[in-house]
Amino acid sequence: MLTLNGITVRLGGRTILDRASASLPPRSRVGLIGRNGAGKSTLMKVMIGQIDPDEGSCEMPRDTRLGYIAQEAPSGTATPFDTVLAADRERAALMAESEATEDPDRLGHIYERLNAIDAYTAPARAARILVGLGFDEEMQGRPLDSYSGGWKMRVALASLLFSSPDLLLLDEPSNHLDLEATLWLENFLKAYRGTVVVISHERDLLNNVVDYILHLEGGRVMLYPGGYDAFERQRAERLAQAEAARAKQQAEREKLQDYVARNSARASTAKQAQSRAKALAKMQPIAAAIEDPTLHFGFPSPPELRPPLITMDMAAVGYNDTPVLRRVNLRIDPDDRLALLGRNGNGKTTLARLIAAQLKPMEGAMNASSKMNVGYFTQHQVEELDVGDTPLEHMSRVMKGATPAAVRAQLGRFGFSGERATQKVGSMSGGERARLALALITRDAPHLLILDEPTNHLDVDSREALVQALNDYSGAVVIVSHDRHMIELVADRLVLVDNGTAQPFDGSLEDYTDIILRKADGNGSGGDAPKADRKAEKRNAAEWREKQKTAKNAIARAEKEMATLAAERSRIDQALFDPKSATGAEAKMTMTQLMMKRSEVEKKLEAAEEMWMEASAALEQL
Repeated sequence: MLTLNGITVRLGGRTILDRASASLPPRSRVGLIGRNGAGKSTLMKVMIGQIDPDEGSCEMPRDTRLGYIAQEAPSGTATPFDTVLAADRERAALMAESEATEDPDRLGHIYERLNAIDAYTAPARAARILVGLGFDEEMQGRPLDSYSGGWKMRVALASLLFSSPDLLLLDEPSNHLDLEATLWLENFLKAYRGTVVVISHERDLLNNVVDYILHLEGGRVMLYPGGYDAFERQRAERLAQAEAARAKQQAEREKLQDYVARNSARASTAKQAQSRAKALAKMQPIAAAIEDPTLHFGFPSPPELRPPLITMDMAAVGYNDTPVLRRVNLRIDPDDRLALLGRNGNGKTTLARLIAAQLKPMEGAMNASSKMNVGYFTQHQVEELDVGDTPLEHMSRVMKGATPAAVRAQLGRFGFSGERATQKVGSMSGGERARLALALITRDAPHLLILDEPTNHLDVDSREALVQALNDYSGAVVIVSHDRHMIELVADRLVLVDNGTAQPFDGSLEDYTDIILRKADGNGSGGDAPKADRKAEKRNAAEWREKQKTAKNAIARAEKEMATLAAERSRIDQALFDPKSATGAEAKMTMTQLMMKRSEVEKKLEAAEEMWMEASAALEQL
């Protein structure tokens, strides 16, 4: 059991955590979520003792072994395999002592303990973890300094998982992983025997792994049972109840205020008025649910171009005269939505750079429309933003000659309106910087958007907003991402980058994840089916994807309609209950008109709910 007792943390004069309290059940798997900048990493640092809270305490059983990845990635001449083995300090110390001691009694105790902690299977376990995170046998034996920062962080993660702490704390563990490694990590965490607290914005990981969601908002935390989808439903219900209570309270406040104003001066009713004034003073206002206006992405629509935008014929691409990919045949049309699949290091980014014309084909041919404009997003652009400048200064530089109104309009599409356009980049969160980078690359309304891991710094709500914006965008999209939710909702075609080439993947993302999991389980690659079977599977998968997309779109439309109608009904109810508080169209209606309008809205709401139920049932059947 991990218990947070009224944790308060203030940093730089700002309250990050405000009396946060929760009790996490033993051996639970908890997803710690919240908007960017909410204080998730701060709370995790309190859990591991890296930050002392200003008030409150974090309690756990005595001798609990904690596991947390340090910010610095491991480095040096040691190999990933040796680094992971050394993470079990007790085993390493006992092995060293067993070679040095000459005391037979002590040696007997050492061997007994080594057997108890399964020390002799440790090399096999270490190798399995490294393979799961993408290190083949050759890579496990290379020095750490030969790897990039992302691969070193994988070694740090492997070391942490191998050490098997009682309380495993993970902060965005999938940020440096590809889809294959993310799937392996999910399976590992599902079978983990200790308590897990994971900060993640991966909707699928949160649905597949955790059994509780710890939501951090406004410095407070609340524990919800279930995965992310269950959390969303429960939170929506709580917000609806809170909104209804707030509306009821507001009506009561206005009623009391009116009574006090009318009766304070009368001697006969003064005492009652004073009593009501006291009741009014004690009434704690219920906060309204506030939509974040900055949670917005809006890609400008490009002018139409004739297809194709790009064609590749037996193209090869690579670096320093060494091809990474060969025999690439690919066509991209103005309305295409492609997702590039494959392990990190197989050439997804190389292919993306070829499509963006940052690399030229070494062999074969590549033709692109001369009028095509490309927007290419990478993590490097986020990291290279000038921290001393503002979004307005960044955009003004790249939109030379544009009017201030046009510059402001482009920033506004991505939530940087008003004062937010003049804040320093250095004070912005990673998600805000990613939004700014997207605003910069889309300033010229590109016909083709290439997004290489666009969600790494985005919280769940921001990812959902990005998915919506991409679905509203009229140009072509190429995505490299390990976020399955985004791929499923945005991509219509899958391209597998593997074995030195890029080929269309005949199936859905679910088919691909099944193949990966079968490989991980040692049950074959799933690629031995006859050609006729594969064609039938491809046909069926395409039909399934189309039906699934139709059902999801119908659900989204119905949910939007239901929300709009419910809000309208609430306004009408408020106008009926208290005509003086009515605003907008409702303020101009008579009671009879309001009643008729409510009946009309109610019928529409019932129809929208029926449409939602039918689409949900269809999706569930699929």
